[in-house]
Amino acid sequence: MNKILIVGYGSIGKRHVNNLLSIPNTEIIIYTKQNKLKFLNKKIKIYNKLNESLKEKPDIVFVTNETSKHIPIAIKLAKKKLDLFLEKPLSNSMINVKTLVSTAKKNNLITQIGCNFRFHPCLIKMKKIIDNGTIGKIIVAQVESGSYLPDWHPYEDYRSGYAARKDLGGGIVLTCIHEIDYLYWFFGDVKEVFSITGKFSDLEVTSDDMSSSILRFKNDIIAEVHLDYFQKPDFKSCKIKGTKGTLYWDSDHNEVKIYPTKNKKWKTIMKLNNFERNQTFIDEIKHFLKCVKTEKPTINDINQGVRTLEIALAMKKSSKIKKMVRV
Repeated sequence: MNKILIVGYGSIGKRHVNNLLSIPNTEIIIYTKQNKLKFLNKKIKIYNKLNESLKEKPDIVFVTNETSKHIPIAIKLAKKKLDLFLEKPLSNSMINVKTLVSTAKKNNLITQIGCNFRFHPCLIKMKKIIDNGTIGKIIVAQVESGSYLPDWHPYEDYRSGYAARKDLGGGIVLTCIHEIDYLYWFFGDVKEVFSITGKFSDLEVTSDDMSSSILRFKNDIIAEVHLDYFQKPDFKSCKIKGTKGTLYWDSDHNEVKIYPTKNKKWKTIMKLNNFERNQTFIDEIKHFLKCVKTEKPTINDINQGVRTLEIALAMKKSSKIKKMVRV
């Protein structure tokens, strides 16, 4: 039986709870400041105090509260020797991050950062093609992710959500760190960044709502990354250019296409029909629980989460000082 503590019950916490309910032999404990939550499901227990929730003796925790509050509570739980699933991004600053990392290492914890794009079938396919050298030496990647923030959660005022609030760790670079994460997964570590990041639209947010950045990786691959909160309709894409061809994916078609330099013709090598985005969240949970059971490292452990956070913060710093920043 997996006894799982969920810290925070916002939109992502609710998604994880619903997905965990579909996994056999799982008992869920929710720690939240929200009152009047009721569940008919006997597998769920709710507490408004952390110490009370810990009396249930969970062995795994999902940290899904606001980004700015991740680290303090994660440190407390790491000291209790609980394996950690940490929602992305790891934090909104580097304060006490080293303490969390050292505590997790000391207690031999299994850790995972909740970047579900690593479980998107199209991106998995792209990584395999990159790794096997089909399109040759990679030269440049062009990545875009744009969506209209008020449409994310129509049931609530977008202005009060963490994504819109700088004080809670929101903002386009941190909230939409997926693109930074999967590029790191594709190409390895980043050497330096240059970015223009800030608030440019008329959205009522206190955080940055647009970022256009250049990332230079240690292997000299260049990535152009555009992120925004105001694009309609929603759109994500990734184009990767190599010496032997070009690889492309976008969210409209959910297919991976390749353009080999020799053939001079686009070819679809994967197409998803009836794709359900939620499956990526289910798959990341199953991966984490399997790693906990087998005591094997996850695909995206805390050390990788630290590195992608450092890259994101370097992008914000670059925009502030208007210079290239080494990471």
